[in-house]
Amino acid sequence: MNNSLPRQFALDISHTPKPSLSNFLAGENLALCSTLRDVVQSWGNKKTFATEDDVLNARWIYWWGPEGSGRSHLLSALETAAEQSGLICFALTPHEPISWVRLEEELTILSLSDTASIITVDDIDRLDERLIASLFRILNEVRASKAIHIFMAGNAAPSALTLREDLRTRLGWGLVFQTHLLGDDEKILALQEAAQARGLVLSAEVLPWLLNRFYRDMPNLMALIDALDAYSLETKRAVTLPLVRELLQPK
Repeated sequence: MNNSLPRQFALDISHTPKPSLSNFLAGENLALCSTLRDVVQSWGNKKTFATEDDVLNARWIYWWGPEGSGRSHLLSALETAAEQSGLICFALTPHEPISWVRLEEELTILSLSDTASIITVDDIDRLDERLIASLFRILNEVRASKAIHIFMAGNAAPSALTLREDLRTRLGWGLVFQTHLLGDDEKILALQEAAQARGLVLSAEVLPWLLNRFYRDMPNLMALIDALDAYSLETKRAVTLPLVRELLQPK
């Protein structure tokens, strides 16, 4: 298998569609996707949740699965949906601690509001001790709030994470889903849809060849679709197997 990065990955791909629920191929993740669509629809209807047992409803969702199973795509899709609905959204990752500080500064005000606000937390399994403590405080505030939604993703079920016990327990207070990798046929369908969204026409042999010779995870495959799109425009050539081989040649 060719694991060298295509030499054209640095091409401008600013036209890449933003992650959304509509451009995510659910596969075995249909239950999770349906739940998230219902949540997003509630934002559009300006609904809030303010019942005593609301920690168990769709304001609080954790999902886990292997790399390439769509964990981050779904979080980004919710961030995009929140933006489109005009809602406050904080996107938290292990790599941007300043975002955690800003959220904690606003959390008390958000917790008293009847208007939905959104928090996403990616790569929970990679949080350091300081961010773990921050997430513990955030979850307590979210549970006591009127309309804060929190969506979290990691690489393992709550009970299997190497986190402190009180945090693992809290992750399971709401809904928990496992995300699954796509099969080869599903990957091809997802890549075909991604190419179509970009107006890119692929010859029939391209995608099966890529699955046998290139990365098999969806993030890298999607990045390759972007690179093929840009390279096709640059060279003014159709996306055929010779063009793909040329793109994948080492520098």
